[in-house]
Amino acid sequence: MPSRLGRYAVRRRIGSGAFATVWLAYDAQLDSPVAVKVLADNWTEDLHVRRRFVEEGRYLRRVESPHVVSVYDAGELDDGRPYLVMSYADQGTLADRLELEGLTAAQALEVVRQVGAGLTALHERDILHRDVKPANVLFRTLGNGRSGRSDGTAPAVRAMLGDLGLGKALDMSSRLTMVAGTPSYIAPEQARGEALDARADLYSLAALAYLLLAGRAAYSHADLGAAADPPPVPPLSSDERSFPAEVEEVLRRGLARDRDDRWPDVASFVAALEVALAPVLEQDTGELTWAAGASPDPWLTQAGGAPSLPMLGAAADRPGEPEAQPEPPGPPSPSRRRWLRRATWALAAAVVVAGGAAVGWGLHDGGSAQTELSDDTGSISVTVPPSWTVATSTEGWRPPDADRDFQALSAGTTADWAEGELGEGVFLGLLPGDDLPETLPQHPECAETGLPVDDVSGSARTVWSLDCPAGVTVERVVQVTADHLLWVQVRSSDRAEAARVLDTVAVHGM
Repeated sequence: MPSRLGRYAVRRRIGSGAFATVWLAYDAQLDSPVAVKVLADNWTEDLHVRRRFVEEGRYLRRVESPHVVSVYDAGELDDGRPYLVMSYADQGTLADRLELEGLTAAQALEVVRQVGAGLTALHERDILHRDVKPANVLFRTLGNGRSGRSDGTAPAVRAMLGDLGLGKALDMSSRLTMVAGTPSYIAPEQARGEALDARADLYSLAALAYLLLAGRAAYSHADLGAAADPPPVPPLSSDERSFPAEVEEVLRRGLARDRDDRWPDVASFVAALEVALAPVLEQDTGELTWAAGASPDPWLTQAGGAPSLPMLGAAADRPGEPEAQPEPPGPPSPSRRRWLRRATWALAAAVVVAGGAAVGWGLHDGGSAQTELSDDTGSISVTVPPSWTVATSTEGWRPPDADRDFQALSAGTTADWAEGELGEGVFLGLLPGDDLPETLPQHPECAETGLPVDDVSGSARTVWSLDCPAGVTVERVVQVTADHLLWVQVRSSDRAEAARVLDTVAVHGM
């Protein structure tokens, strides 16, 4: 963890994605916590990605709305990476909130209102967001209300749109651009790579509203191809939740496949939804008031003790005094403890795999350029170089803390490839789990280990370790079902070969 980014004292890492890492930092001059977003070092030389990163800051600066994340400052680190200094969302994301519990209809409407206000502000400045989804809706405590209001109730929070990494100026939307976005939330025309207008964001907001009201997503598209041609909108009501036909119709129109059939703009959609929901709204106002202490993972998302932050920042800036260290974080949340345990057993699992290498090995045809392997049940498969089939196992394994066996597959150049300094191979194993780990297995024997990187859909997390004794080591965890994960480890002397093997990993029948 860097101690400083520009003039900002770093407290801890908030999160990371495919292109950037976000750090919680302290601005001593303004006596305030801030979020600092830094371009990932592996993209520094990519001019297209760098331009998109800088454009995000410019787009956000053009918009003055309490419902869009603000950019306070921008700069460049000594190694040439640009960074953006933004408002800190101390209450995490909507995705975090939904992992804990759902929203009432009134709260759902309030989130849609506030996100809609943010989108309207963007559209008024001729900017498209293009990636509206729960992970990009951030919550921030209003005022200084960390300790709650004077009457003892929890402080209110505000919803803000963040991450304009895919943002696009409307006057550029008709030109050739990258097809991107989260499949279950993007409009069909966006998935097809067509010219876009504000109705693409309207579609994403309608998909978000459907999720918040129904408690489930309207679609679970596996890829952009499925998003380009969605089936009819499924019924909103279920045995657990019932809504008037007027609400169903508002959402159905918002999710229309043809943009000409949708509401003309975001404001019209939000107003219609408000009218349709009026008969079923609870007596409360729908104010967003979950407490700071109920934040999904305070160890990662909160700034720490408010009184100590200014003191730490000020001490770090006094000449002649050593830089103050951040306070030790509080105990991890249950979900984080669970994943710390899983990271620990993952390190041990390589030993388990290697230890069982003498059992059940089967030789495969090495005459072809590549060899496809699958486990005994045909549930998982991978294609590897023939030299990696010297030692293979297609039997299952039992992850630590599990009460039954799960499907697994391994192949390598030697029986102890997972332990040996020069061994090459791949391990695939299914295991129980309902979320991706914050921490993946580390490899201190390697000279360089990158930060975890999520794919565009948010269903896979990968860490590359370079300059290892055997070459490179890759750890990847994929959410394959709601309650199952796939753990993949690849060791190879060649990075390109490791990437090719990763690309062939497949899960069948799940």
